[in-house]
Amino acid sequence: MKEFFKYLFASMLGFFLSMVIIFIIFFVIIVGAISSIDSDKTVTVSNNSVLFLNLDQPITERTPKNPFGNLPIVGGDEKDGIGLNDLLKSIQRAKTDDNIKCIYLNVSSPNAGFATMREVRNALIDFKKSHKKIIAYSEVYTQGAYYLASSADKIYLNPEGTLEFKGFSSELTFFKGTLEKVGVEMQVIRVGNYKSAVEPFILDKMSDYNRKQVTAYVGGLYNTFLTDIAKSRDIHKDSLYKIADDFRVRQPQDAVNFKMVDALKYKDQILEELKGLSGRTKDENVRTVSINDYAKNNKDSGSGKDKVAVIYANGEISGGEGNDNQIGSERISRAIRKARLDDDIKAVVIRVNSPGGSALASDVIWREIVLTKKEKPVIASFGDVAASGGYYIGCAADSIFVQPNTITGSIGVFGIIPNFQNLMTNKLGITFDGVKTGKYADIMATNRPMTEGERFIIQNELNRIYSGFVSRVADGRKKSKAYIDSIGGGHVWIGTDAVQIGLADRIGSFNDAIKAAAKKAKIKDYKVVEYPDVVDPLKSLMDESTDRIKTYYTKQELGENYFLYQQMKKVIASSGIQARMPFEAVIK
Repeated sequence: MKEFFKYLFASMLGFFLSMVIIFIIFFVIIVGAISSIDSDKTVTVSNNSVLFLNLDQPITERTPKNPFGNLPIVGGDEKDGIGLNDLLKSIQRAKTDDNIKCIYLNVSSPNAGFATMREVRNALIDFKKSHKKIIAYSEVYTQGAYYLASSADKIYLNPEGTLEFKGFSSELTFFKGTLEKVGVEMQVIRVGNYKSAVEPFILDKMSDYNRKQVTAYVGGLYNTFLTDIAKSRDIHKDSLYKIADDFRVRQPQDAVNFKMVDALKYKDQILEELKGLSGRTKDENVRTVSINDYAKNNKDSGSGKDKVAVIYANGEISGGEGNDNQIGSERISRAIRKARLDDDIKAVVIRVNSPGGSALASDVIWREIVLTKKEKPVIASFGDVAASGGYYIGCAADSIFVQPNTITGSIGVFGIIPNFQNLMTNKLGITFDGVKTGKYADIMATNRPMTEGERFIIQNELNRIYSGFVSRVADGRKKSKAYIDSIGGGHVWIGTDAVQIGLADRIGSFNDAIKAAAKKAKIKDYKVVEYPDVVDPLKSLMDESTDRIKTYYTKQELGENYFLYQQMKKVIASSGIQARMPFEAVIK
């Protein structure tokens, strides 16, 4: 009888927990559906309104469609942000919108790469051609925030605030010491002395090759940063360099003295100025509309039958489907084929923002670009980074557009095979034994060191893939293999250098690339259509709910150290030969 009640209560508990889980899922679905309906509504913009630009939110390639964004765990602990596509379109639309009288730019620590920030910054500068004003205000400006704010007509800082202006530094994290302590050996095979993605696992500091290229591209990023600010603020670039080098902006008033900001003001003073700019009286409140709400009114441009397809390739490259933040070769290849076979689509723009990944998956996507190029024009637009595998998938395009501060190149491949023998046997007491029918039946095993024969086989395979990579680039760029090899070897370049050495064609924006595609296709009135379709948020929730929950709690526990955990996990999980760059370098 005692056993009966034990199993009865266990069954009741299981039933109760199942009902709770079902209720939570049902609740999330209902809330998500309601949020989705609400998010599709257009927003009424009152006359005499101020467009409020909060640029501290993530700026992604496309605006995420996540109706669960305000829910814990399932929606994540960060704002979903806004897509660069919608952000640029909204700023352009505000330029001719009579209801928008000015822009209020608020940014302290932007969540975007430098090439993305330059796209936004140039859109703001273009907005000023309407003779509408942009006012920037913050209590704290990081260097990225100031870079964006420098496009404004007036820059204001809180009287007790901070403006960071100190130059760039790049920091890499090395795990060799940790791996040695736990008894793990990372067996590395690579092609290219500059292919430094493996260095954090085999060295305790940068190699001379990597230090040379990091110095070059950080210097290039800094040069663009200073040049753009100098032009907007009418301060000589050498003066800006000296201000940063001597760390002269130490107090808020220093920022005014060096003409970095126009005045020190409090928020209430900013609001009064915005009232005047927007045509409101002192007794009236400022009417504002956020950029996120304003973007809901964006509509497809053009009315003709002809179309230009934009295909977003965002994230690391892998086989399979991927998602909006990971390039899956199947999903992207299918999107390219769809654009190629659609007779109404006259040209294709592939928008690449990727540090690379699987060499095989990159080649699968490259093949679809080559086939499409035979049917219609293909233009590549590179974002913050299009390196290694990211460059591979775009190198066959008719023309490649980059920003001066785009990070690209890194033509090289590598493989990492961890050896856990010391950890398992000497530290944990675990041993392995087995049988095999062939000398290389257990090649790539992780419970023992590689043999010389295995290393020879894998190195030859990497050499073959690298040779193919170089050939793809040489064919696409119409250069000799010897020349591409001379600028390859894993070397990372910034956009301005990439144009000079022939890895890219033009310095230009995302919109410039779209216009160039239409021009090459000889069409004037056209619509822009986007591929692949954004992943359905409900399907994403159901497919990835376990990973979302795990990620949420891991972030809570590790805090800032979550970045290190991600790096280790990424390397251990990587399979096959990789075409990837060391984009984990943190630039401050």
